[in-house]
Amino acid sequence: MSDALRLCLVGATGLIGGEVMRECVGREDIRIQGIGRSEAKFPRGLRIEYFVAEPSKWGEVLEAIRPKAMICALGTTWKKAGEDEAAFRAVDETIVLDTARAAKEFGVERFVAISSAGADPASKTFYLKVKGEVERELTRIRFNRLDILRPGLLLGNRENDRRPGERFGIAVAPVANLFMHGKLRQYRGIKAETVAQAALALSKRAARGRFVHDNDAIIRAARTLPQLVND
Repeated sequence: MSDALRLCLVGATGLIGGEVMRECVGREDIRIQGIGRSEAKFPRGLRIEYFVAEPSKWGEVLEAIRPKAMICALGTTWKKAGEDEAAFRAVDETIVLDTARAAKEFGVERFVAISSAGADPASKTFYLKVKGEVERELTRIRFNRLDILRPGLLLGNRENDRRPGERFGIAVAPVANLFMHGKLRQYRGIKAETVAQAALALSKRAARGRFVHDNDAIIRAARTLPQLVND
């Protein structure tokens, strides 16, 4: 494990975070660490250092553990935020950016952020506008490498119930994907497992720069993960 990538995960209790942990079971090329506000449910066989603290203290944790890379899978939903703009921004903007700035300060070189298809600071849709604004600010932090993943509808099992509209979207996604071409391809349903695989693969890449990945690019990146496993 001496040459393993020190990777910190924030957002372990969410859909993508859970898949990232599952993908790390049995891997010797990644030393995974996690930070959260509450305990997370860990998959059997996972070796992880996990720290529970309020977000205001996450910087202190990062200073102590000094990861080389970070996957940020933080995020809430409009419903969970009580359909309140300030509450939504508190998680998807404030905590994300505060964590990213602390990560930069304490030596994180590579930052992988889970955003959303359609993210645009000029969007008239509040959710996509915030996502776009966060992407813009992450770029200004100037990590050695920044990967922004913009998945479409996430397909996977959440512990909490989904909204009826979201459940319907997931049910019809396999058929709907067949008719989504051109600019609509970015909104196709994509497995949370695939997004997690891509995030892990990208966290190991050393090339500097800012990279934005749509559904197709996420799938391509995910396919590179198996070859990174040490025999």
